[in-house]
Amino acid sequence: MGMKRKDYEAALEPLTLELVSMARWAKATGARIVVLFEGRDTAGKGGAIGAVREKLNPRQCRTVALTKPTEAELGQWYFQRYVAHLPTAGEIVLFDRSWYNRAGVERVMGYASKPQVDAFLKAVPTFEKLLVDDGILLFKYWLTTDQQQQEERLRERLDDPLKRWKLSPIDLAAREKYDDYTAAREAMLKATHTDHAPWTLVDFNDQRRGRLTLVRDLLSRVPDTHEEPDAIDFLDLGHEPVAESYRVLKPIADFDL
Repeated sequence: MGMKRKDYEAALEPLTLELVSMARWAKATGARIVVLFEGRDTAGKGGAIGAVREKLNPRQCRTVALTKPTEAELGQWYFQRYVAHLPTAGEIVLFDRSWYNRAGVERVMGYASKPQVDAFLKAVPTFEKLLVDDGILLFKYWLTTDQQQQEERLRERLDDPLKRWKLSPIDLAAREKYDDYTAAREAMLKATHTDHAPWTLVDFNDQRRGRLTLVRDLLSRVPDTHEEPDAIDFLDLGHEPVAESYRVLKPIADFDL
């Protein structure tokens, strides 16, 4: 049985306060933070990203979820389009999938050749060391799920019109390649789990518990991020006057109209 919503929200609240403090610290110190969220389809990447960024300033914390490369991008250095989205001083960037697409979906679905995948796996440790040596705080998370959980979530997306947009033909085709994705993941982890950019695997069979685990780990791995908010002298100026010529909507007391 999954974690109850009320228990999840109670546990998330103090972590959210720490995330807000972390964002203030990043802004004050000029830290650049990159967090990669990887995992199978339906693993819970979007929900985990939402738990991190929900209360943060969207001008400071942004999500990068790139679509398939354009014709021009296909002719570029593979990492080039991702480099363009790296953070500047004080920013937090959350990658909903990342350059690791080449080692996962591109490899399994045949969008990249074996020489391209091999070259990618060889280059990643060097690429990530350049980022880390330049001062970027890089965190890589793989969200793990069992096949049964994935099937249930795919079915839920199929049946729920509000989640149907999350389901693509590639997602359905990937169902038949569960073992291939497992082999691709193991090869990726073996080649790219390094001292300077290690992978962290998080159990997301229970997504709420997984989010809490991930956020707590992220907070534990950044430096002491306690940063007091700026003092603000907040004066009570009363209600804002409204000219009679404007339409003014009063709050609705009962939405059951």
